[in-house]
Parts: sequence; C-alpha cells; structure tokens
Amino acid sequence: MGTVDVETEWFLVAKMRAFVETQDPSAKETDNFTLRRFLRARDLDIEKGSSLFLKYLKWRRQTVPNGFISESEIQNDLSQRKVFTQGFDKARRPILVCFLAKHDYSKRHMEEFKRFVTYALDKACARMPSGQEKFICIADLKGWTYGHCDIRAYIASLETMQSYYPERLGKALLINVPGIFMKAWKIIYPFIDKNTKEKFIFVDNKKLQEALLEDIHESQLPEIYGGNLPLVPIENA
Repeated sequence: MGTVDVETEWFLVAKMRAFVETQDPSAKETDNFTLRRFLRARDLDIEKGSSLFLKYLKWRRQTVPNGFISESEIQNDLSQRKVFTQGFDKARRPILVCFLAKHDYSKRHMEEFKRFVTYALDKACARMPSGQEKFICIADLKGWTYGHCDIRAYIASLETMQSYYPERLGKALLINVPGIFMKAWKIIYPFIDKNTKEKFIFVDNKKLQEALLEDIHESQLPEIYGGNLPLVPIENA
C-alpha cells in the first residue's frame, strides 16, 4: 500500500462513504475508522474497498442477525478450549492465543466453526482500547500432527478475517512449529492476501521468550510463556 497523507486518506474515506450509503443505507451506522480499514485492505482503491465493505454488511446481517454470536451456537468448538485471551502487547493490542493442536478435525462442523471464528474475532475487537484497531495473535502449534491438520478450517479462518475483519490483525506469531506443519503452510500460504502475509512470523523455538518479550511485556505475557497472567478462555473475555 502506497503512503498517502492523512488528509488524502480521509478524503478517500468520505468519497467511499458517499458511495456505499447509496448502495446500502445501513452503511450510515458504520464509523469512518471501519470504512478506512476496508479501504486500506484494498490499497485505497475506492471501488474495491466499497465492494469488500458492502459484502461485509450483507454477510453480517446473515451470519450475526442478533448482533452477536451466542455461546449456545458454538458449544462444540468452545468445548475444545482452543482459543484464549489475556493481556495487551506494548502497542496496546489485545492478545489472542490459539492452540491449533486442540482443534478436533473429526468433530468440526464448518458452519459452526465459521461462527466460532466470528465469535473469537468479535471478542478480540471488543477488547481493543480506544484508538487501537488491531489485535496480536499467538498461534501455538505445540503437539500439532497431521492428525490435527484441517486445511479447510484454516482457509475458512483466513477468509473470514481477511474479508470481514480487514486490517484487524496486527501480527500473528507462530510458535512451537513442528517441521511437518510447513507442508500444510505451503497449501495455506496462497490464500493469504499480500497485505496480510507479512504479518505472519515464525518464531525460532530457541528464541521463543525473547521474541515474545519484544512485543509483549512480561507483566502482560501469559504464564505458560514465562509471563505473569493466566490464560482466560475466550468465552470469559
């Protein structure tokens, strides 16, 4: 994405707003920061940013008609205790911790799983302090084997995040990555858009705590990684 000054960017946001409101009146309820994220996700191209945003409005009405996903809709995925939250990084981004080896492929129902991803992302966004628009994710692959591999679920997660939560991911730290995961990564990688690819960082096991402490202060780091805070299940966030 090319660098533009703030004034020009907000001018483009205003033009985008004028257009999307003619296409979907409910766009009037959306704040300018949200519109800016969709615009940035398409490199400030108003037509492409507007198209992405209008698809989001339609998706939101269909997927989250009540304004939120209830725990009763995602009991299967919640019971696996695979997503937690705790603390904030040095940039005041809320921390999301995902354990990929706890995902049970044999029990996965795609529509419920997509609702679960939406639920988790909504929770992460709700924890963002004023002035912050992104979260940081620790993706822990400890214990991951081919038996845990669920390419369809990984791609569905990416598509949900990129299409409906653009510019929300600040950084994804992949830790405890076994060598065999790289075969799955080669399949997943083409589905990651160019603005998101650079946000995925593989952390060397030998430098794990050092790498985590670059972004997260010890007082905010989960206990399992040498910090001070216990992990909180996503439903309790």
